Amino acid sequence: MSIRIYFTGDCDGFDALRSSLAESDELDVVGSSPQAADATAALAGGHLDCVVHATRSATFPASEVAAIREHTRAPVILVASGGEAASMLEQALELDVADVLLLPQLTHNVVFAVRKASHARRQLQTAAHRGRVITVFSPKGGTGKTVMSTNLAAVLAKQEGRRTLLLDLDLQFGDAAIVLGIEPTKTIYDLVVAPGELDPEKLAGYVSKHPCGLDVLAAPLRPEDAELVVESKVTALIEVARASYDAIVVDTSPFFHGPMLATLDRTDQLLVLCGLDVPTLKNVRLALQTLELLSFPSSRIHYVMNRASANVGLKTREVEDGLKVKITHELPMDRNVQVCVNRGEPVVLSDPRSEFSRGVAAIAKQVAPRAPSAEAVKGKRMLSFARA
Repeated sequence: MSIRIYFTGDCDGFDALRSSLAESDELDVVGSSPQAADATAALAGGHLDCVVHATRSATFPASEVAAIREHTRAPVILVASGGEAASMLEQALELDVADVLLLPQLTHNVVFAVRKASHARRQLQTAAHRGRVITVFSPKGGTGKTVMSTNLAAVLAKQEGRRTLLLDLDLQFGDAAIVLGIEPTKTIYDLVVAPGELDPEKLAGYVSKHPCGLDVLAAPLRPEDAELVVESKVTALIEVARASYDAIVVDTSPFFHGPMLATLDRTDQLLVLCGLDVPTLKNVRLALQTLELLSFPSSRIHYVMNRASANVGLKTREVEDGLKVKITHELPMDRNVQVCVNRGEPVVLSDPRSEFSRGVAAIAKQVAPRAPSAEAVKGKRMLSFARA
């Protein structure tokens, strides 16, 4: 597959280099712009594998690199017709420039540098770390699954400082965005029908941002669009998300369909919501039988009693005896939770000291231990400063 590159800037000999690189079978030249700040649309969208920026300056072009970084995380290779290698080395490392080449250069040297930078980026995305997938599931609607998912994700992002994605896989009638007070312009439907290979940068172009630092990939806006979010798309999405986030919280529908099965295959911790009512408990028992048939590890399952109350005729101990499981967490009945839902605001943010919020925080600490950052395993990079 060709490596997609984009050219910015200008310097002596850059026109000739662009022309020679455009003839390479390994490269797909997407376009060029003399000013990085004028290439917003071309740089954004996650479709680029590398940006080659040219400078005439004898000093490191920090502002130009910063302008590129505002729109893409693709590796940047700097080519310069003036300046000394030593003067650019330190800033190149600080600003995450993949390579520095002093012109003139042989074409195959530049192609090699582009290939190396693109390969290193893919290796980092797939091997640096794998974010944990926490799936929130209930086999019956109305149990508070979306409230649990949104509040858990908000805790991980705000209080725990994790890079967190909330993935709404209740594909026909998902409410995660509205519960968070977000009006998404793009959804998971737009992502899966978009052309091109899915990578972390492309994923970043389709998430919605919550003020607490949480990224949200919303469910389709129309129920009929859910049919295109097939199992293979969900599999690829979760694998890519793991390379970008420390935690991926998945809100699900109450069905064992293809997307749910794909999610279970990649789930590190499964939160099963229970309730103190007979219909919910009947469905939970059936769900547990299905999970056993699917050989899902019981050690990964946490049972959460939501809206726990002593005034409904059932007790948690009776539920444990009936299901033959241990309820690991109880979340109390709290009127303020519904008030916050209607406001589009997670209660863990508006009232972090409430009993419900403390319960969600305890769940977050148990199911999502800290993962190593990508920076910790990035290692040292070799920069090429020699002239051809």
